[in-house]
Amino acid sequence: MATTTSPAKFATRVLGDSNLHLTPIGYGAWAIGGGSWEFAWGAQDDNESIAAIERALDSGINWIDTAAIYGLGHSEEVVGKALKGRVQKPLVFTKCSMRWDENRQIYHSLSARSLQEEVEASLRRLGVDAIDLYQIHWPNPEGELEEGWETLAKFQSQGKVRYIGVSNFNVAQMKRALKIAPITSLQPPYSLLRRDIEKEILPFCQENHIGVINYSPMVSGLLTGKMTAERVRDLPEDDWRKRSPNFNPPKLERNLALAELLREIGNVHGVEPGVVAIAWTLRNPAITAAIVGARRPDQVDGVIPAATFRLSDAEARRIEQWLQEHP
Repeated sequence: MATTTSPAKFATRVLGDSNLHLTPIGYGAWAIGGGSWEFAWGAQDDNESIAAIERALDSGINWIDTAAIYGLGHSEEVVGKALKGRVQKPLVFTKCSMRWDENRQIYHSLSARSLQEEVEASLRRLGVDAIDLYQIHWPNPEGELEEGWETLAKFQSQGKVRYIGVSNFNVAQMKRALKIAPITSLQPPYSLLRRDIEKEILPFCQENHIGVINYSPMVSGLLTGKMTAERVRDLPEDDWRKRSPNFNPPKLERNLALAELLREIGNVHGVEPGVVAIAWTLRNPAITAAIVGARRPDQVDGVIPAATFRLSDAEARRIEQWLQEHP
């Protein structure tokens, strides 16, 4: 069983109804899945991925979030290799419901039979006896939502998974799941550029003691301060970001200007723009912790300060004013 304590100096927060104590940021393993699949970030060196994971854990991060679909199983395999032989294991979270066929085409299933195949494959790839948090990746097909959630609750009672959560669910879908079994956590997108969950979803999670681990707080690298129009143009053809509206005009120019504002604020404290972007999401009391991706050890070094850096009220107001002036 994985440890639930942090090996370093970071304060932790309890996730929902669990006994999982999370550091404010966790390692996100989407990008390390490698290239040649629908939502790839381009080719990736596995040795660099493993080094990045090791750097994150050695720096004090105590949880990793991945998914079976990332790299069509490859991300889980890389995580498993990185954890092999480590005495102090992190908490390991993964997700199900997105599958692929022999032609690497993605499809969705929440049937009990499909999920049984998925959980066994994830346990094998990760090399763990139990998954600390097992999440439905997308509520799709929605007609199978109840069957899927009942199946995850069964996995929990069997000891295959310790806690169960959902990802990308709305309030109505969470209410349906809650009739069957408690929801430990929700994993939604949340960032300076995606705030739609503030109105209904985050208040609902607070009212129902559902923990929230948000993904893409730096908008897939857009708010790191490292992105430029030239770099976007030169992204590999199999990098999904090339097709994203946020990475293309007219939104790109505005988003890069926001990153420069974050740079100004970060410079005062000696932190990178991405750290400011992450800290902005962690200000929300409904957020338990944020998922932060990194493909190389130096990228980990750049975001580790987000585990402790917090924005002042004045800095948060400055960001809010900018957003209102640049809708």
